[in-house]
Amino acid sequence: MEEQNESEIVVVRPRRKGIYLVPNLLTTGCLFSGFYAIVAAIDKNFAPAGIAVFVAMLFDTLDGRIARATHTESAFGKEYDSLADMVAFGVAPAIVAYQWGVVRIAEYGRAWGRFGWLAAFFYAVAVALRLARFNARSAGADKRYFEGLPSPSGAAVVAAFIWFSSGWHEPGLPGLIAAFVITASAGALMVSSFSYPSFKQFNLDRRIKFAYMLIVPLFFVLIAADPATMLLSIFSTYALSAPLLWVGRRIRRKNRAGPPAGAV
Repeated sequence: MEEQNESEIVVVRPRRKGIYLVPNLLTTGCLFSGFYAIVAAIDKNFAPAGIAVFVAMLFDTLDGRIARATHTESAFGKEYDSLADMVAFGVAPAIVAYQWGVVRIAEYGRAWGRFGWLAAFFYAVAVALRLARFNARSAGADKRYFEGLPSPSGAAVVAAFIWFSSGWHEPGLPGLIAAFVITASAGALMVSSFSYPSFKQFNLDRRIKFAYMLIVPLFFVLIAADPATMLLSIFSTYALSAPLLWVGRRIRRKNRAGPPAGAV
């Protein structure tokens, strides 16, 4: 038997067990914000509940970016982030919408009450399916686009509407129906196949014209003036952009094709 040289001996060191602190702390902040939104909704504090969902979005954005920037990405962090997203962007908005509207809409009849809680449950299921599909296809997906509305954006639409309407003491049946139609529609868009821009290719180091810097303070001034209205407008526009563009492409394609053969 040939003797193995000492230089050829490979020492296999046991892999250290543990998790990366900073990105997982931020993910915990996302989870806490979702949990707080649920508690606030149960206590009938709907404006803070809606705000908490947006705080969760901030934590969710930071944890991924910091993990990539510091090279602290891990399989554990990915799974933890997905579970936190389910609570913050799935369960929390569904319960907030339920607490805000189902009790009131049930006053108009049992059927309306069933419609309300079914819309809230459908939203929660849609988020779970959206996250599962994203995790299953993320490796080979085009990073420039999301397939279906991202769950944080869907949660933002629901939370912004509840925040916007939290001052309505008597929303009436039309307002309650609108709340649950918006909730169910956000869920449907999340499990759709519409393509939404991810903005992941946006380069923060790129030079821009000085005049463009005026847009940044103007943007924050508008949000600060009326946060609920502006955030609802921004995220509703983003949510509707993909289906509207799809309809526009279908109409243009139909116009190019012209009338069918034999038509007068």
